Order: sequence, then C-alpha cells, then structure tokens
Amino acid sequence: MAEQFCCTTPVVSVSEEELDKWAAERGVKRRPQERTTEIDEGGNFVRQQNYFTTPFGDKEGELKAEEGRYHLVWAHICHWSNRASIVRELLGLQDVISVTTAGEIGGGIKYSWGFPYSKDFEDPYTGHKFLAEAYAKGDPDFKGRATVPALIDKTTGAVVNNDYHRLTNYFEVNFRSFQPEDAPDLYPEELREEIDKFNAWLYPTINDGHYRMAYARTLEAYNAAFDDFFNALDEIDARLEKNRFLFGDYVTDSDVRVFVSLARFDNHYYRQLGPIKHRVVDYKNVWPYLRDLYEIPAFKNNTYFEDFVKAFGLSKGAGGNFGSFTNKFGLKIDYDKLWSEPQNRKVLSKTPEEKFLRHRH
Repeated sequence: MAEQFCCTTPVVSVSEEELDKWAAERGVKRRPQERTTEIDEGGNFVRQQNYFTTPFGDKEGELKAEEGRYHLVWAHICHWSNRASIVRELLGLQDVISVTTAGEIGGGIKYSWGFPYSKDFEDPYTGHKFLAEAYAKGDPDFKGRATVPALIDKTTGAVVNNDYHRLTNYFEVNFRSFQPEDAPDLYPEELREEIDKFNAWLYPTINDGHYRMAYARTLEAYNAAFDDFFNALDEIDARLEKNRFLFGDYVTDSDVRVFVSLARFDNHYYRQLGPIKHRVVDYKNVWPYLRDLYEIPAFKNNTYFEDFVKAFGLSKGAGGNFGSFTNKFGLKIDYDKLWSEPQNRKVLSKTPEEKFLRHRH
C-alpha cells in the first residue's frame, strides 16, 4: 500500500516566528481572509471559485489519469477535501493516488495549509512547506486562497486540479481502469444526471450552508442561509424515510457529500452559529443514516472527530463560567461509540447486506 503520510498528531509545534521566516524565504504571502474578500454587498458569503478546473479526460488539453503521478492533499477538518479522501479509499485507489495530510501550523493557517504531520513540516513529495507553493507552481498569478482538496502532479509539484465539485467524479469515472474489477459504482451512468442535479442543490444548501451562516455580515443573509440549510435537512430526512441511502439501496457520490458536512455539525460547525433549529442527532432518519455510513471503513477511517473539536484553537474562550460546551467536554466524548450505536436502516434495502452497487464484468 502506498505510504499515507497521515496521522492524528503533528510531529512537533512550530513558532510563529519560524513560520514567518519560512514564508519569507519561500515567497509565500498572507492568506486572503474570507470575511473581507468573499462577502458581497448584501453581506452574503460568496465562496471563491475553484481555480484549477481542467478536467480529466481523453481530449487535447485534458488531464490524463495515470497511476502514481498524482497525490491528493487534504485536511482532516475540511469536508470539501474529505469527500476525495473517502472516495479514494472506497474505490481502492490508495496505491494509485498517494496522499499528504495538510493542517494548521503555527496555530492556524496564516499563510495557507501546511504539513504538520510530515517530517520537517514538508510535503514529502514536493518539499513544499505551504500548500500555497504548489498553487504558485500551478499559476504564479494565482491570488486566492490555497484550498484543499488539491490534486498535485508529483512530476512538477504543481496543483493541477482543486475542483471539489468534480474531483470525486473524476476518481469514479476516469480512474476506473485502476480500480478493482468489483469496486463500488458510486456514480452509475444511468443516475449521473440525477446525481449531478442533486449535488448542485446540495452545494449551496448543506455543503456551503454552514459557511453562508458563519460568514454572513447581515442578519438577512444569515436568515436566508439558515432557512436554506434547515429546510434542506428536512427534505433529506423525508427522502430517507423510505430510502436507505439518498438514491435507494446503494451508496452514491451524493451520500459522501452529505456525510462529510453533517459529521462536523454537532461537534464543530454549530459553534459559529446562533440558536440552531435542530441538532443532526435530532433527525429521525438522518442520524441513523449517518451511522449506517459510518459503519463503512472508508468513512470511519477518514473521519477525525477530535480534530473537528480542536479545529482553529480549542483553548480559545475555554476559561470562565461561560466556556463553551465543546471547550469543556468535546474531547471527553467517545465519538466512535456514539457513531457506532446500532441502527436498523438495512430493513429499507432489497440488498440489506450489501451497501454498494458493484461494477460487473
């Protein structure tokens, strides 16, 4: 199996002075702040567009799927990148696409994601200390935030694709020849149009819904995002009343996208919000559905609940009588036990012991 360069504990800490020195030596500038660069006139958060969007395919100018050429940079706390890490493992691509785990360095992401889990704080495949270096290699004129997931060409050290909207689909379709023959079909050809339509609805309502609330600068913008998010959750809960998974008996690409967002809500995302309508665990169908997915090793292996709790400074605001619940108790919860509580979603399936539609030859 390909080396993972992934663990749960940073190798050592790094001072901010050292961080500043590295950035100066490598020409890395301060990371743009969403709260100033991605807010429109109405106070709405408008996420920056993905920059490296060249698709995989066989046409001239498209990226070619090759074994061993690419590696995926992702971060434990980032659900956009967690999609790709889960799908990579579900499809058995660990030996085809290597990974490097990014994270906070110097107490945050002042310059961009760094590599706190790797020797000398360097991406073992490129020698970069900051993900922003790979973005600069991809395009020296890039001015935005260096985001994960980032698919990097190991021959150049440059980002070639950061399009989280389509990256898992490329893994599912264009890297099919590198998957085991009976790998899960997460993006069945006959459902692709429906899945794409559902994913397009899912993006602003659920996947970006928390961020639209958290970064809102007017109450009107907040309320609009709030309504979108919880109305969408109600719709998903109703959809799961009779369906084991979003499209029936089998896990699809859409299920991965819902899981990674909602796995973070009750233990991390809610902290940036006002009074919430419901917790995820309060939903009759959504909560057991998420636990059904968590039983699958690729979901469990790529979900780091304690990292969600610690995200962006656990100690901030922890003192005094009014320290947050998460600050006081977040690391005392047995998340694996909680998420492994029995559920009986299989009764909704015609194939109760099989959660995947398999490729057949």
